[in-house]
Amino acid sequence: MKQAAELQRSRLLHEEQISTQKVKWYKKRSVRNELAAYLFLSPYLILFTLFIIIPVLAAIGLSFTYFNTVQAPKFIGLQNYVNLLTQDNEFMMYVLPNTIKFALIVGPGGYILSFFLAWLLAQIPRRSRTLLTLAIYSPSLTAAVAMAVVWLIVFSGDSTGYLNAFLIKWGFINEPIQWTQSPHYLMPIMIMVTLWNSMGVGFLAMLAGILNVNPEMYEAGYIDGIRNRLQEVWYITIPSMKPQMLFGAVMATVGTFQAGDIGVQLSGANPTPQYAGQLIINHIADYGFIRYDMGYASAVSVVLLIIIYGFSKLAWRLFGEKD
Repeated sequence: MKQAAELQRSRLLHEEQISTQKVKWYKKRSVRNELAAYLFLSPYLILFTLFIIIPVLAAIGLSFTYFNTVQAPKFIGLQNYVNLLTQDNEFMMYVLPNTIKFALIVGPGGYILSFFLAWLLAQIPRRSRTLLTLAIYSPSLTAAVAMAVVWLIVFSGDSTGYLNAFLIKWGFINEPIQWTQSPHYLMPIMIMVTLWNSMGVGFLAMLAGILNVNPEMYEAGYIDGIRNRLQEVWYITIPSMKPQMLFGAVMATVGTFQAGDIGVQLSGANPTPQYAGQLIINHIADYGFIRYDMGYASAVSVVLLIIIYGFSKLAWRLFGEKD
């Protein structure tokens, strides 16, 4: 009996040792896998830290200082934010209303247009879809070239500009109109040009999402009572591609608030004529690179960051997963 009990204890001890060794081996393997994953992620993490996290933290820090790029930053607390909200008449009267107007038209407008074009392209054969997708996406790749070659010629203020030449030829106007120098026309032109080149990666993500919806879901939907294409889009397509819709919404938000340079390119001046096309991005560039008040420009950039974050959270509430 004693020998049997000792044999049983030795067997249990041996099994426990083997189990402990297996646990240690699995832990080591898990650590190696995690290290390998972080190794592959390290280029992105390094670049993200260098070009996103550090600049954002630097901007937040400089927003509490007076910094003219020559002397050392001088801490002034919340004075930049107080001046922005109480003394900067340009910001409160022109820049902020222009930015909100521009964002509310271009953001949702470009987003809806991206989805609509992506849905239309998904209905046609693959070869034609590829060519049209490239044609629609290309303006977002060559925005600067298109601005110089196409739009500045179309809206040129002399009689050789395409739009002026057309209107004069058909008797709509008698003399050329300074389209990009006029406070009445600059903002509508900015909106139109931005919508034209807003078909970027968000548009491609939506197209991919629509193409990856399971066709069997449409068949099941028609069995369950769907009767037209509008109901098909609302009840099947959009719920099935929420990640792509969320990505497109975030990209549209960020792209809209970063598109402020279009007004300066069109008018050739910063600030734009009578501040008609002045957006927050232009206000930051004006104070940071023309007036060399980097502390104040940093405060404005922090406000812009907060606005973008608010719109992004709204997109998460609309298209993010509830669970």
